[in-house]
Amino acid sequence: MSESRPNWVTKFLAVVRYEMFWNIRKKKFIGMLIVAFALATLSLAAGHIVSAITGEPVQPNPDFVINANLGLGGFGFFLFAIVTVMNTISAEFESGTIVPLLAKPVSRTTVFLGKLFAAFLTLLATYCFLMIYMIVAGFAVYGPQNNLHLVPLSLLGALFSTFIWISIVLLFGTLFRSSLIAALGPLGIWLGTTIIGSIIGTLAGQGWILTYIPGTGNSGFANGGPPTQVGAIGNSISTGTDSIGPNLINYILHPSWEVTYYKISIGGPAQVGWELLYSEPFSNVILTSIAVAIVYFIVFIGISWYVFRRAQVTE
Repeated sequence: MSESRPNWVTKFLAVVRYEMFWNIRKKKFIGMLIVAFALATLSLAAGHIVSAITGEPVQPNPDFVINANLGLGGFGFFLFAIVTVMNTISAEFESGTIVPLLAKPVSRTTVFLGKLFAAFLTLLATYCFLMIYMIVAGFAVYGPQNNLHLVPLSLLGALFSTFIWISIVLLFGTLFRSSLIAALGPLGIWLGTTIIGSIIGTLAGQGWILTYIPGTGNSGFANGGPPTQVGAIGNSISTGTDSIGPNLINYILHPSWEVTYYKISIGGPAQVGWELLYSEPFSNVILTSIAVAIVYFIVFIGISWYVFRRAQVTE
């Protein structure tokens, strides 16, 4: 009687287990939990740090948890993408373990998808831990919290935001087969979109470009005006992929918001003001950021998969 061959699901799960055990041996998951705890704690302690400097008491903030973005923000999402997949593909080539791995009766596509799914599970576990920690600690630090049933949207948004950077890190890792380049390449992109992009948006009034680039995106105001309009300060809104979670929550709570964009206008010495550019419905901001996240992820993951399938392996 001939032995039955394992089906695709069995092979896929074997790759996932291989990757998860590798992460455990390298203590990657434990390290991610420690970093997540540290970043979230820093976010929670920010109010007390300011209070210690200014002498003003910490005020209750019932919306802290739903606006905290899991206590991470853009840099946190980028950092976790680096930690999660920086050496997922590249380290296999660097150490030579890619040879016995691909010698198994498993296709390269299965290996690639299994590693990607293992990264998803690692992130999901880390972000679930963060979500629970932020709810409990937010209640302890800032008092009773509103709309906690919407917090899972922060988890969903964080996964979207992180997986864009994961696709970019994987692309560099598969192209150059170097963990160092897999980290430094995306770092350059992140710095460029964060620093140069904010200058372009604020001074040149071309911030709409940032809406279509991974990161913080353009900055606008909802339910009010810019900071220099006394009594009219609105809610600051970021249109980028890093803010998908908080934007989803705010849209459910305030579906009628209009987001208005300004640029800094310098008319002469000591003449600095805000110049109105345009407005758009809040729903447009949400849909655009989600669409951008999906498109970038599909394109970069698709290229990474193609490069991995075509990569030459030598012993």
